[in-house]
Amino acid sequence: MSVVLERLRPDHAPALLVFERENRAYFAATVSDRGDAYFAEFDARHRDLLDEQAEGTIHFHVLVADGGTIVGRVNLVDVADGAAELGYRIAESAAGRGLATRGVLEVCRLAVEEYGLRRLRARASPENAASRAVLARAGFGAVGGERLKNGESAIAYELDLGGSFGRERSGTSS
Repeated sequence: MSVVLERLRPDHAPALLVFERENRAYFAATVSDRGDAYFAEFDARHRDLLDEQAEGTIHFHVLVADGGTIVGRVNLVDVADGAAELGYRIAESAAGRGLATRGVLEVCRLAVEEYGLRRLRARASPENAASRAVLARAGFGAVGGERLKNGESAIAYELDLGGSFGRERSGTSS
C-alpha cells in the first residue's frame, strides 16, 4: 500500500469523515470517543479547523492511500511559543504496518522545517502499548504522568526538535 502524508485540505472532508466513521469503535477502545456531535457537525468543524490551520494554531495532516482513502491522521495542536501537542490515529485496517511511526516522523520533520517548532508534547494511555512504541521510535521521552480532562490517566511525552533530531532530519551538520 502506497501512502503519502498530506496537509489537510477542504477536499479531504468526505474521505476523512468516512475514516472517522469506519474506525469510531476501534478508536474508542483506546481513546475517548469523539461523540455524536462530532459527526453531526463534521462539515462545519472541518471548515473551522482549516481556518485555524491558516492562522497557524494547528497543523493537521492525513495519511492518504491509493485511491484517496484516508488511513491515518497526524496532527499538531495548541501551537504556541515554538511548541505543539502531537496526536495521531491510524485506521484499524492499516494498523501494524509502521504507518503511525512514518507519519509521526514526517510531521516531526515538518514541525522543524516548515512550522519552526522546537518542542513537541504527546500523551498516551498506559494501556496503549502501540502508541507508546510509536512515540519511543520517534524519539519522544516520557516525562511523567497526568490526568486527562475525562479523568483517565496518561503518560506525558516530550521531544526536543533542536539538537540531533532537527539536524538529522534537516540535513544540516552539528
